[in-house]
Amino acid sequence: MSGSQYRIVQRPRRLRRTAAIRELAAETRLHPADLIEPMFVVEGLDAPREIGSMPGVRQHTRASLQRAVHEAADAGVGAVMLFGTPAERDPMGSQAWNPDGVLANAVRWALEAEPQLPVIADVCLDEFTDHGHCGVLDADGEVDNDATLPLYARMSVTLAEAGATMLGPSGMMDGQIGVIREALDGAGFTGTALMAYSAKYASGFFGPFREAVDCRLTGDRRAYQQDPANAVEGLREIELDLAQGADIVMVKPALPYLDVLAKAVRIANVPVAAYVVSGEYAMIELAARAGAIDRERCIMEALTGVKRAGASMIVTYWATEAARRLAR
Repeated sequence: MSGSQYRIVQRPRRLRRTAAIRELAAETRLHPADLIEPMFVVEGLDAPREIGSMPGVRQHTRASLQRAVHEAADAGVGAVMLFGTPAERDPMGSQAWNPDGVLANAVRWALEAEPQLPVIADVCLDEFTDHGHCGVLDADGEVDNDATLPLYARMSVTLAEAGATMLGPSGMMDGQIGVIREALDGAGFTGTALMAYSAKYASGFFGPFREAVDCRLTGDRRAYQQDPANAVEGLREIELDLAQGADIVMVKPALPYLDVLAKAVRIANVPVAAYVVSGEYAMIELAARAGAIDRERCIMEALTGVKRAGASMIVTYWATEAARRLAR
């Protein structure tokens, strides 16, 4: 039967006919400045080293970090986020607040390379403790929330002194944002912003990250990271962090929690970030290597989906690559 026998008034396909029309009618737009690139620095490394479970992502030396920071800045990326792996670890994670430690030095090196590019430093102890947990342990082997908070405060002041533009407290300790904010303000760092990892779930998608930072975790983090079954709990965490002075709140991981992200955007009066984590990255990269998907198309579709759900900014290992593609 010929289509000419029908009078179709509404034809949504009119706005999909050509690439130019699709671009004109696009509801969601990614911009290079929306993207934040995480980078890993390893103390004592003499050459950059690819992370086996994260194809294309490397652990950095000073020189390779600075090259990567230059590339990110040239591509128009909004910021870099730094993680450090020390040569020595202990139960307290004391290298985390060493002013000459790997993470403080990484902040200085990044700023030396690109003084105008915002540098976000991770605030957590998991890379620095010999047990791999995000805080110190009590006599029963459980993470001691309140004993961990002053260590986060000490680490935060050290990183602010090193020049970090922003800190990303990611340990999911109750009260961490308020304690860190008070410590920063008391030390004169009222301008250092806080990106709170507010709705951070106990996710299986974090697996490759542990290789990236050589995490020595025993057990799991379900007692302090959030239950994947819960959305209201994530919104409560966001509200608590806002009350304690967070400048940005985050949902992590991104893709399995787009519902939480969309709800967070509705209740937050600050920018909302989302972190496309290591396992999400690895799924696309490894599927593309197997020939199962179109790599570039799926990368941009994933990032656009996170933006469409409401994220103001996206932490992603594809930041520099995606920024270059967007610029083209």
